[in-house]
Amino acid sequence: MPLPYRRLVVKIGSNVLTQPNGLPDLDRLTKLVAQVAALHANGLEVIVVSSGAVAAGRSLLTLPPKTDAVRSRQVLAALGQVKLLGLYAERLATHGLLGAQVLVTKEDFRDRQHYQNMQNCFLELLQQQVVPIVNENDVVAVTELMFTDNDELAGLIAAQLNADALIILSNVDGIFDGDPAAPGSQVIREIAPGATGFADFVTTQRSQFGRGGMLTKCHMAHKVAKLGISVHIANGKTAGILPALLAETAVNTWFRPGKAASGKKKWLAHAQAAAQAVVRVNAGARAALTAAGHASSLLPVGVVAIEGTFQKGDIVRITDDATGQPFALGIAEYGADKALEWLGQQHQRALVHYDYLFLNPDA
Repeated sequence: MPLPYRRLVVKIGSNVLTQPNGLPDLDRLTKLVAQVAALHANGLEVIVVSSGAVAAGRSLLTLPPKTDAVRSRQVLAALGQVKLLGLYAERLATHGLLGAQVLVTKEDFRDRQHYQNMQNCFLELLQQQVVPIVNENDVVAVTELMFTDNDELAGLIAAQLNADALIILSNVDGIFDGDPAAPGSQVIREIAPGATGFADFVTTQRSQFGRGGMLTKCHMAHKVAKLGISVHIANGKTAGILPALLAETAVNTWFRPGKAASGKKKWLAHAQAAAQAVVRVNAGARAALTAAGHASSLLPVGVVAIEGTFQKGDIVRITDDATGQPFALGIAEYGADKALEWLGQQHQRALVHYDYLFLNPDA
């Protein structure tokens, strides 16, 4: 029985779209676009998060070996984005579809209003039967402005658009219970939302052409699944992988979704960099906030200290006072001045309501 998905984010990794010589694999791109078109024809909404711009740029220009690494990436990405979108557009057109380029940076997800504006654009593109092709804007995103990799970006997009599923196409069949090259290692077929320890099996080796690796995929997939979105990690080089995944006939690792989170919690899950200040809480408050199966708000009685300043509606990072470990993000119900006035007091209004509290699954 086909999986009951209606809106998918499909992330296509660099190693899927790149040949061993570092140039684009046009045949594989053609086949993947045909699969996306087939899903679209069956009534599914598909958003593609695609790597490969730098590889596409490399097919157009050879830079001197001594060129600065950051500048080299910027130049190749600037050239390659045009090339890559053209490749997608040409292939989508053969199926009667339009593709739209969406280039983003981390900054685009930090401001709630900006986040919603971008969300509205995506939804209108989908309404108009256009396939969004998303990539990081490598021309302006350098160092601290960069996503860990496009897996992180894909997770953000999936949460932003309330996708039913995120499909990450890599160059392996999924997450293995040991070294994939070792005899006897098998793909872990399913990971529950509350599972722990699975990352112990994962190699920290990065992919040949991408910035990330399987460990970052694990952490991101776990976070997205906790928000109520299915995540599948599969081999993008396998013939017919997308329809096979939906038909449940493909080998893959499935991160089973938890309870669906609200739109604001999905934003908070990826908004660490937007935190305006730190709220330090005592052990009792942490225990109440993290108790399984029980939704609790952060009350002033559990707050030990405020570091920094914030206004109503700002994001604050919540940390354990004893360890200094951050374990949650929340949207403040009032400003820092009132929070300091009520510090440690009972019977005062919640500083962070549980509807606007996101607990870090890795904490």
